[in-house]
Amino acid sequence: MFKLPRGTRDFTPEEMQKRGYVEEAMRSTFQTFGYREIQTPTFETLELFTAKSGETIIEELYSFTDKGGRELALRPELTAPVIRFYVDKLQMKPKPLKLFYFGNCYRYDRPQKGRYREFKQAGCEIIGTDTPEAYAELIAMAYNILEKAGVKNLELNIGNLNILSSIFSQFKLSKDQQKYLTPLIDKSLFEDVFDALREFGINNDDASALSEILQTSDINKIENFFKDAATNKELEELKKTIGLLEESFCIKNYQIKMSIVRGLDYYKGLVFEIEALLLGAEKQLCGGGAYELITLFDGKETPTAGFAIGFDRTILALEAEKYQFPATKLDVFVIPVNEDMMKKSLEITQNLRKQDISVDVDLLRRGMGKSLKYASSINAHKIIIVGPKELEKDSVTIRDMESGKQEMVKIKDLYQKMK
Repeated sequence: MFKLPRGTRDFTPEEMQKRGYVEEAMRSTFQTFGYREIQTPTFETLELFTAKSGETIIEELYSFTDKGGRELALRPELTAPVIRFYVDKLQMKPKPLKLFYFGNCYRYDRPQKGRYREFKQAGCEIIGTDTPEAYAELIAMAYNILEKAGVKNLELNIGNLNILSSIFSQFKLSKDQQKYLTPLIDKSLFEDVFDALREFGINNDDASALSEILQTSDINKIENFFKDAATNKELEELKKTIGLLEESFCIKNYQIKMSIVRGLDYYKGLVFEIEALLLGAEKQLCGGGAYELITLFDGKETPTAGFAIGFDRTILALEAEKYQFPATKLDVFVIPVNEDMMKKSLEITQNLRKQDISVDVDLLRRGMGKSLKYASSINAHKIIIVGPKELEKDSVTIRDMESGKQEMVKIKDLYQKMK
């Protein structure tokens, strides 16, 4: 007996209906914001991912050498392939360029709830603008996508890595010290941050002040913390973005969080995360912000921002909130009363399908009782019974599965009746 590879999943028709529903809700929201869909290959050159994330990422990849001796890898994420595509073919397109995508990604990771070795990701990039309105719209779109998908208990956190760097600089922390602090900040281990700062020779008051700034949501406190003009400019841009988010996009459910540390070195400036509060440790549904990657791939320097949404975690969040997914419904199930009625039943079935009506037909030649039971199990809305007495009158019997009412209808009037 063959077993499913570890970290992968099979999906039933019912689960695929959920996934299709969520994907369509996300896709339609991307499109309402003027984004256009693209697709990139499932595998890329290994060098694409090591150039972006360093050689250490190889341990997390499904990489291989093909028959031509080329080193390739299944994509672990979608941003690098999209930027590779942009540099290769899209640089001359009018800006801003708004792109979105869906795709399966692969990471050799320890499987756990909400984290798989094969997983689906949705995401987008906006290329060619870094204005506060562009960032506000990007954040609003991410929030709207998850809301339209049906997730209710969301928490939006907004930070800025340039401001975080200024905090480090104000205390003259070395690169090694920053590298040590970053994972502690990322995990909100602020007591450990304080202890580390004291070990680095920072006095008690300053260590407390730095730790407090990392935890505050009050942008005025953050503003009062800095004296240099460059940081104040960054803060002004952040305040404009937040103002637009509130006033133009009506999103007030957010908090400033200077402790957001995106795990990738290429992020610069604005960053944000959206979490599903009911999911516990693996609660992050979306992460993104502004970044610099195009020049690394030999493209012309251009402002870029984007985000990725964990598609599988979004499904988990909806299930945790007991979201009622729309039930799959079949418009019509056709039942031939006997074998002689099969030819006419298939003809009726196909004619209705040509009118974009979803139709199935009994292919097992079972009795009426079993056919009705099967039709109920697949949520058929109506039944068409094809029998010899009805055909003598060029008619069929239609039964409404909810009310149980039946009526005889001329075959020529079937489409109008079904519509």
